[in-house]
Amino acid sequence: MIDLQGRIASHHPVYPGILARKQLEISAIPSKDNCNGKPLKLKLHGMYRITIKHGKEKQLLRHHPWVFTGAIDRTEPEFSKEDWAEVYTDKGEFIAHGWYDEKSHIVLHLLSWNRKESVDEKWVATKVREAVLRRREFLSRESNTNACRIIHGEADFLPGIAADVYSSAIRVVISSRFANTFTPVIAETLDNMLHPDVIIFNADPQYASSEGISSKPRYFKNGVETKLDEAELEPVTILENGIYYEVPLTKGQKSGFYCDQRDNRVLVSKYAEGRTCLDVCSYTGAFTMHMLKEGARSVKSIDASESALRHLLYQVHLNENRGTLPEGTREKVEILSGDCFEEMRRTEEGKYDLIVLDPPKLAKTKGKLENAMKAYKDLNRVAMMKIQPNGIIATFSCSGAMTREDFRMMLSWAAKDAGVEVQVLESLGAGSDHPIRLSFPESEYLKGYIIRVIK
Repeated sequence: MIDLQGRIASHHPVYPGILARKQLEISAIPSKDNCNGKPLKLKLHGMYRITIKHGKEKQLLRHHPWVFTGAIDRTEPEFSKEDWAEVYTDKGEFIAHGWYDEKSHIVLHLLSWNRKESVDEKWVATKVREAVLRRREFLSRESNTNACRIIHGEADFLPGIAADVYSSAIRVVISSRFANTFTPVIAETLDNMLHPDVIIFNADPQYASSEGISSKPRYFKNGVETKLDEAELEPVTILENGIYYEVPLTKGQKSGFYCDQRDNRVLVSKYAEGRTCLDVCSYTGAFTMHMLKEGARSVKSIDASESALRHLLYQVHLNENRGTLPEGTREKVEILSGDCFEEMRRTEEGKYDLIVLDPPKLAKTKGKLENAMKAYKDLNRVAMMKIQPNGIIATFSCSGAMTREDFRMMLSWAAKDAGVEVQVLESLGAGSDHPIRLSFPESEYLKGYIIRVIK
């Protein structure tokens, strides 16, 4: 059921004086036996039996879902096309059900460790349903937002699927061939439960080529794939913690808006009152908006994307007109388009007493972690040197390959090289709609700290 309070926020630069709110709510709970009304009609030839090499089974028995080629001893029958699989140790002991596809960069995704469970497209629909139901508190009229993550990949047992609700629309980013195969099941199940205006599927550009997934968007209305002109998809306006944001449905980084930082924006902004703030890698300014709302003296926002910065300024005007930001807030904001690392080096020393560092993913794989650690350290070292004595830095990493321990070690190295002492004030992570699955540590991709720099 949709909270029908009218369509909200045009993207036209004439800023609307009245904004309403649309909210997707769970309107029906399909039974486990009828989660998916229309079968995919997949032409699957039969289940594979896969044997894992001796010694490679340990983390799989601990329910880690990824299996790479080097861990597989043999496959019966030989691979011909993607299909379900039963996975065994070299001693013939059952490990898990999975999905096997040699054309994927992760050739085997483990899905269920319950041997008695039937794993098929109904299983996929059930997992989608269960993921949505776990977000009940976000999908109610009492929620402080109408934007949230409803499927969080392997943390919800659905590899390569990240689905976000934005007002009356759902945007899904897929990063696996598994997700691409079951896109119709995912779309139909989400539509049955939430009845969005549209569901948009985009391939993650980081994985589209390696997975052989088309980069062309796919659109679903009423659970059925349809053709749409991008011009038909106007941006939607979302509400988060009393601030309005306009989110494009066809463009933007990843899914269009970073819901994972929702709680952190509130925690960081409580330090903003009366401070001169610097928002590095600001994108469209969600941290900027929160700091302004909480009384920052000024905010300078730096990002590589000039269009993102222009959108940031539009959103300031949007909230001034709505009354969620005080009149005259625009005069407190300065934007700068450029390389965030280089601009940090050019920053005047001692000017800022609150700095936010939220760079893009620098370690996309474990093989790139060493170089990424150097880049993270350099950025944080420079920030520590530039900030005022006793200034506050909110620093983040969204690299799943970097552990929280790696991140803290990097900060200690940066502090040593900057010649400062650092106090950790708060430890940060993604919101509860982005849960961490303990058997899959990579799901703790976002980590951050609020620190005080003592000189």
